[in-house]
Amino acid sequence: MFFCKTIEAETGMKVVKEYAFHPTRKWRFDYCIPEAMIAIEVEGGAYTQGRHTRGKGFIADMDKYNEAAILGWCLIRVTPDKLMTSKTIDMIKKALDKRVIDEYLK
Repeated sequence: MFFCKTIEAETGMKVVKEYAFHPTRKWRFDYCIPEAMIAIEVEGGAYTQGRHTRGKGFIADMDKYNEAAILGWCLIRVTPDKLMTSKTIDMIKKALDKRVIDEYLK
């Protein structure tokens, strides 16, 4: 929950952990800002042949991420060691800024 509190303090936006985003599938985002439709996925096993990097898991993740994109979600993917870095926080802030600008231009 430290990540959620940190992002909330940095952005003023509510962060939800394990958010079910799809209307029919049981997919969940690791973290997301539902109001802005920004999702953060933590990709484990990048160097250890974990679930996300082996064939079946990799393809399942592609299906999930493609469906999220179709539904309008902005997806930020990080490894566990990068989750609490200034780079990730800055990416989230940039995504929020972009969402605000896009909404303004509508």
